[in-house]
Amino acid sequence: MELLPRSPGEFGSARYWDRFFRQRGQRPFEWYGAFPELCPVLHKYVRPRDKVLVVGCGNSELSEQMYDMGMCEDIVNIDISDAVICQMQERSGSKRPKMSYLLMDMLQMDFPDAHFQVVLDKGTLDAILTDEEEATLAKVDKMFAEISRVLQVGGRYLCVSLAQAHVLKKAVEYFCQEGWVVRVHQVASSGDKQQFVLPVFVYVMTKFRKIPGSALQILEICPDEQDKPMRVESAERLVAAVKDRQHYALLCSQLSKTPCGEQVSLDLCDRESGRPRYTLHVVDSPLVKPFRDNHFAIFIIPQGRETEWLFGTEEGRRQLAASAGFGRLVTVALHREQRYEGMAGIQAELSGKVMELSPPGLPARQQVPFLSVGGDIGVRTVRHCDTSPLSGEYVVEDVKGDGTCYFRRLIFLRNRNVVQSEARLLAPVPLPGQKKRRKDKKKPSPAEPPAAIDKSYLCCEHHKAMVAGLCLLGGPDPLPAPLAVLVVGLGGGSLPLFVHDYFSQAHVAVVEIDPSMLEVATRWFGFSQGDRMRVHVSDGLDYVAKLAAEAPAQYDAVMFDVDSKDLTVGMSCPPPAFVEKPFLQKVKTILKPEGVFVLNLVCRDAQLKESVLATLRDVFPLLYTRHIEGEVNEILFCQPSPEGQRDPTELGARARALEEALRQPGHPWDSSYVLADMLQAVKIL
Repeated sequence: MELLPRSPGEFGSARYWDRFFRQRGQRPFEWYGAFPELCPVLHKYVRPRDKVLVVGCGNSELSEQMYDMGMCEDIVNIDISDAVICQMQERSGSKRPKMSYLLMDMLQMDFPDAHFQVVLDKGTLDAILTDEEEATLAKVDKMFAEISRVLQVGGRYLCVSLAQAHVLKKAVEYFCQEGWVVRVHQVASSGDKQQFVLPVFVYVMTKFRKIPGSALQILEICPDEQDKPMRVESAERLVAAVKDRQHYALLCSQLSKTPCGEQVSLDLCDRESGRPRYTLHVVDSPLVKPFRDNHFAIFIIPQGRETEWLFGTEEGRRQLAASAGFGRLVTVALHREQRYEGMAGIQAELSGKVMELSPPGLPARQQVPFLSVGGDIGVRTVRHCDTSPLSGEYVVEDVKGDGTCYFRRLIFLRNRNVVQSEARLLAPVPLPGQKKRRKDKKKPSPAEPPAAIDKSYLCCEHHKAMVAGLCLLGGPDPLPAPLAVLVVGLGGGSLPLFVHDYFSQAHVAVVEIDPSMLEVATRWFGFSQGDRMRVHVSDGLDYVAKLAAEAPAQYDAVMFDVDSKDLTVGMSCPPPAFVEKPFLQKVKTILKPEGVFVLNLVCRDAQLKESVLATLRDVFPLLYTRHIEGEVNEILFCQPSPEGQRDPTELGARARALEEALRQPGHPWDSSYVLADMLQAVKIL
């Protein structure tokens, strides 16, 4: 401990270093970055005939190893410590005649201008730039000026550093202003995570003649020795990129030592575009009994299925990891903007990177399996991309679900992990008299999904609950007719289309604020208007307010399935204005006395949710709630009159009767529908 300085400023003191090296003796002191790790970078920038200056050499073996390996022999080493210079002259003098050690202050060197092709600094800048005090920065400016003076044009200043933000920022800003090219290499780790956690970097500053008035900056980062340099646009972005790699190294070190209590999430980005290519979640299962081959596995989520509960939620991933039977499972989600060359290509791309996330106790040379559903990476076909002034960027895509089913989805890219609308696609049916395809004919690609929409199927569980809520309407007939329904929020149109098709005497009015969504629903989701279905492109708030003033008590059911564009609020459906008391009173006004208001509520803020429920109770005397299992959605059924309250058992019976009525001949129905289950689980608030 006595070797440490009393204050960071002593790192620049010759007296401190004399004492340090006398007490340490002959043992070489390496700050960080062993020669085998630095060698690949040094080989790129140091040529055998170069004159090399090593500043702040200490008693590091780096110069000796470069000399002995034949990398370079004309090496001059300088240091302010007389003790270490004498030590190194004695240790290396006769063995390496072309290499010299000189007592010299790098802030005031005796060399002529443009004397060296390379200046090498291993930890010296880090030792001097311990803070951002004015005196410290002035000393660093002097150091940089001297390095610039003794370097030839085209020469390289190689600085081995831990790249603290203020150190990197200072170096980059100084040399960019001088018109130099700045490139930062991350040094490959030796693999010994116990030895040194933080990654080591080499700044490579190449000297160019300064062009007066030029503001051109060339900044690059090389995160991997095999990769080409990546250009970055500013010093801030370069510092941020380095910080990301430092955080990743700390994370890998932590994961290699202890199991993670909470799930860890990170993005691996495409090096060309900088966009996320893979999203990884690290999930540990402490209850899994360890065997030799069940420590670690990688699970590739099929394309398009990353939003499913099993893959898109913490609880789902925890269940997936436990059922897979591995102590640590890394789930990998694939991004729609990227192209992938099958499971083998993904495995080749990820094998090295995911091993950095391996758990403690993984046996050496352990084969780590790559798992998936059905052994493939799924199918995702983007059908349409566009931008709406109201909803932002969105895509319509077809994805392969579990088994042979395909689904069409609408995704708003501002919230890309949420499926806005979804519809099942029908398998193609041969026309009457159509001949079977001959064996020698080219078969259609299995990756090509069908195009027709299955209008009999509601994909969203909350839509099923909203439909089931129609049996709250009074009267003995489970299929009320005629029926006037107002739906606020079109999306892909599945909900209003279903009500229109299966309630044959229903008249459905739909309000949608975004005209782009009407075009999407019509073109891509099989939606159409007619005598019993009309869409009004309007703000739902204005439309309901106008109805309340001009035509009260005209709707049997009002359904809100409208998303919020404001992601800063802890409620993503509906927008807060739709659940304010004055507006809810207008909703009550347009309902018939025995009608029902059905609200899809998606609220992660517990306090805000309780406030919404309290407001609803103030306006509607009768309130039921149905939580959608595995999702945040909660469906609220609100009635303007307390009369006719029914318990869940009675509601379940009415839902069964409604379901039977909808299953009559001429109404195709998917066998997985059980509306009764939706209402037997309601609670009365």
